Amino acid sequence: MKIAAFDIGGTSLKMGVITDKGDIRHQDKADISHNSRDKILNEILDWLKNNPGCEGIAVSVPGYVDSKSGFISMGGTVREFDGFHLSQWLTEKTSLPVSVENDAHCALLAERWLGKAKNMSDFLMLTIGTGLGGAAFCNNALIRGKRDRAGEFGCILTSRPASSHVTHYTMSKTCTMTALREYYCLQKDIPSEEISGKEVFDQFDQGDPIASRLVTTFYQDLSAGLYNLAAVFDPDTIFIGGGIAERESFLEEVRFHLEWFSTDIKVDTATYGNESGMLGAVYHFLKTQEQ
Repeated sequence: MKIAAFDIGGTSLKMGVITDKGDIRHQDKADISHNSRDKILNEILDWLKNNPGCEGIAVSVPGYVDSKSGFISMGGTVREFDGFHLSQWLTEKTSLPVSVENDAHCALLAERWLGKAKNMSDFLMLTIGTGLGGAAFCNNALIRGKRDRAGEFGCILTSRPASSHVTHYTMSKTCTMTALREYYCLQKDIPSEEISGKEVFDQFDQGDPIASRLVTTFYQDLSAGLYNLAAVFDPDTIFIGGGIAERESFLEEVRFHLEWFSTDIKVDTATYGNESGMLGAVYHFLKTQEQ
């Protein structure tokens, strides 16, 4: 069985043909940094036309998602998806069965299906990119919450709020590539679009004092969040995915800063990196077809 998989991210749309065994037969990527809903939907339809023969569609999206109906109540980094029934829309356009799931949930499901968490009953997934997402797997089940919003780790405070703007002190505002880039550009007095998160880390590696201060703070705030999560969930491992996890020294740097808080917290990188979203979406699709 072949499934068309789509992972809608903050800046790119990943597309692939994946089997029910998790084999990736073909994949592509398109730029969606403009976050236009119509552009994203057209990219999906055009790609499907050029890759016929799939028996279903599996989609990973940011935001709040009803995983049973495929309705997106809040689209995360793609706010034009707010209040949009993506599953119904795609089925009407293609006549194929469709499943839609939150992106961090998909990353977690990929880890459980094919990755290092195959035999784990309790673990967490943290995804760091344009935004910050999370998912929890406890007692052999994905925790969804009353409104399918469990795992919004980006809302966790990394320090005590010093003003009424509480959200300014959350992981979403201190532990993402967007935040790191914006803080760096603010200090350098340059437009934020002129530099990427990766380039800030490159400056850190070269000893740039501003990048050194910001990256160190990034790791300290991330470690504070990981410490809180470990205390609440008591997981076997906290996996971290997203583009930052591809940095060669990332895991070593996280563990170094985490030792200030605890030496008992086990962290690791997601097994399949940027392919996790598509793989997890396919796993979710297969499970919906069993029901």
